[in-house]
Amino acid sequence: MALRFETFDNRRGGSTAFKALGHPLACAPLAELIAGLEDAPLTVFDPEGLLGVVAELYDLSALDVRGVCVQRIEDLGRSPLGHPVRPLTELSTPARDERVLIAAFDAARYERQVRALVPEATRVVTLDAARIPERMLTNPRRYLDPLNFATNFALLREGGGRHTRVTLCDYWSGYGAPAPRVWFRLFDAAGEVLADWEETPPAPGGTLVIDSAAVRRRFGLGEFTGSLFIHAAGIAGHDVIKYALDTWSDDGTEFSCTHDANAWPADRYAGLPAPDADETVLLWIQNSHPAPIPAGAVGIAVMGSEEVRTLDCALGPFATAALDVGELFPQVRWPAQFEVHAGRHFVRPRYEVRDRTRVRIAHANVERTDLEPDPRLPELGRWLGRGYLLPAPLLPLAQWQTLVLPTPMSTAQAELPLAIAVRDASGAEVLCRPLGRLPRGGCPELDLDALLAEAGATPPAGYGHLELFYDFGAGGAADGWLHALFRYRRRDNGHAAESSFGAHVYNVPVTYRNEPQSYAGPPPGLSTRLFLRLGDGATDTLCQLIYPLSIPPFGTERRVWHAESDTRLLLHDARGGKVAERHLKIPAGGSRLWRYHELFDAAARARAGVGAYVLVRDTTCRLFGYHGLLGAGGVFSLDHMFGF
Repeated sequence: MALRFETFDNRRGGSTAFKALGHPLACAPLAELIAGLEDAPLTVFDPEGLLGVVAELYDLSALDVRGVCVQRIEDLGRSPLGHPVRPLTELSTPARDERVLIAAFDAARYERQVRALVPEATRVVTLDAARIPERMLTNPRRYLDPLNFATNFALLREGGGRHTRVTLCDYWSGYGAPAPRVWFRLFDAAGEVLADWEETPPAPGGTLVIDSAAVRRRFGLGEFTGSLFIHAAGIAGHDVIKYALDTWSDDGTEFSCTHDANAWPADRYAGLPAPDADETVLLWIQNSHPAPIPAGAVGIAVMGSEEVRTLDCALGPFATAALDVGELFPQVRWPAQFEVHAGRHFVRPRYEVRDRTRVRIAHANVERTDLEPDPRLPELGRWLGRGYLLPAPLLPLAQWQTLVLPTPMSTAQAELPLAIAVRDASGAEVLCRPLGRLPRGGCPELDLDALLAEAGATPPAGYGHLELFYDFGAGGAADGWLHALFRYRRRDNGHAAESSFGAHVYNVPVTYRNEPQSYAGPPPGLSTRLFLRLGDGATDTLCQLIYPLSIPPFGTERRVWHAESDTRLLLHDARGGKVAERHLKIPAGGSRLWRYHELFDAAARARAGVGAYVLVRDTTCRLFGYHGLLGAGGVFSLDHMFGF
C-alpha cells in the first residue's frame, strides 16, 4: 500500500511536511506527544492538512478521536482518520477531560483561535512539541520553510573489504549562506542508530568527505550497511543536498560511483535492468520514514507488464535491505527491465549488479505518474530543432564498448518514437538512424559497435558522444521525459559501469515548458556550473564534457549559438581555495574527454591535495558532463555530473 501523502509536485516542488514529521529527531518527541493524548477523548483541529501525514507515519490507533475540524471550507468533504471533517465554527465544547490537538507547526495563531472556542481549562497541544532543535533550522521563523529540511539519504557500507565515500560541496556559501553545517545520522541495516555527528565545511566553498572506514574508526563500530541521513542547516539558495558517492573494494572487484538519492520518495522508479547471464541484480531499499514498510507494499514488474510481484517481508523504520530481483523473476534477462512500485516508502534506490568477478552500483530514476503525451512536440522542430536531447559519452572505441537501453520513465509512455545520432568529438555527425516506435515493453539494447559497423562509420577522433532524440517520422506520441541507461565495458578486463539520465533542450535562446533548464533562475539555462570530485593519490579522474545543441549547427544558414564553448576548469582545494585554472574550447555539438592528471600537472595537484574538486564553469553555453575514476588494474567508474 502506498503512503497517502504528497512528497513532490512537479509544479510546486518538494513537500516539507513529511520531512518535518518524519525527521529522525522528530520521531521520539512526536511519539511522546501521541502517547500523552491516549488518556482522554481527543478533538483534532487540522488547519493545514497535516493530520493525514501524521497518521501515515505514526500509529494513532490508541487515540480516542471524537472529531476533526478544519478551517478552510474547501476542505469539507475530507475524512481523515475516518471522521468527516467539520468547520471550526462547529467545534463542540470539549468535556472537562477532553483534549484538543492542533495538527500544525508555528501554531500560536491557531491556538489563539481555538482558545476562544473552548473552556479555559481545556488542554490544547500542537505539533510544535515535536520541533527539531532550533540550531538545526535555517529559518526558525517559518518551521516548514524548505530550507529548514534540506535532507537526503546515502547508502553507506563498510565491511568485508568494501568501502564507501560520500563527497559534498558547500555550494550554499555561493548563494550567501554565512555558516553552513551538516548533521549526520548513521542507521544500520535494521534501522538502529549507530552514530550522530555534525561537520562544518572547512571554509566557504569547501568539501566534506564522509569515508566509511573513518566513520567506523571514529565511533568504534563494527561492519555496517545502512542509511546515512544528511541534514544541512544555515544554508541558502538550494534546499537540495547533492553529493557524489564512491564505492570500492580492497580486492578491486568493486569500483563504482553514483550520486544523490533524490530526497523525495516517489510512487515508482524505473530503469532497473534485469540481470544478464551469470549476473545478479540487487535492489537496495532504504526505508526513508519512521513507519515500517508492510509486507507486500513494495513490488516490481517487468516493464510493459501489469503483473506486480511483491516483497513478502516487512522492513522496519529507517531500515535497509537488498532485494534480489531474480528471486521474483528468475527467467527475466537483460535487456528486459523492471519498474519499481515503491509507494513513496523510499528515496530513489540504488541497484547493485554482481557477476562472477565484479560488482558495480548505479541508480534507478523517478518514473513520472503525472504526465500525458504532449501533442505539440512533433511541431516544435521549427523552433527547437531536435528539441529534447539525451547526450551520453561514446568512450574511446579502442578501449570501451558502449551499450544503450532506452528506459520508459512515465506511466503514460506506451511507446518511444526515437532516433539515435553519433557525433565525433569535433561535433561532426557520423551516424543518424531512426529507431522506430519502440514499445514500452520491448526496448532493445543498442550496441554502438554494431550500429557504427552497419553504417560504415567511425568517429575520426576515436571517441565522441551519442544523442537520443524524438523522431516522429513514423508517427507516435511523446511527453518530453526521455530516459536511457548507458552501460560501458572495458574490452581488456570486462570491468563495467553504467549511468542513466533524462533528456533536456540544450542551447537555444527560446524556451518551452521550463526548457532549457537552469539550476539558478528562470530558463533558458545557457550557462554551466558543474561539480567534479577528484580521485586521490594514484587514482586519476576521467571527465567528458559534452556541448549539445538542440538545433544542429551544420547545414543551416543561420547561426544558432556559439561556435565553441569558453570553458574554465577551476581547481579548488578542500577549503574551497582556487589552486589552478585551465581553459577548454569545445566545438558546438562536440565534446572533450580529459583526465585530471593530464590537464593539471603534479605541482598543481600537490597544492590541491586530498578532497580537491574542479568547478566546471562556462557562461556561453550549457554543457552536460560525465565523470568517473580510473583505478589500478584497469578498473573505472562513471556517472553523470551534477550542477548547482
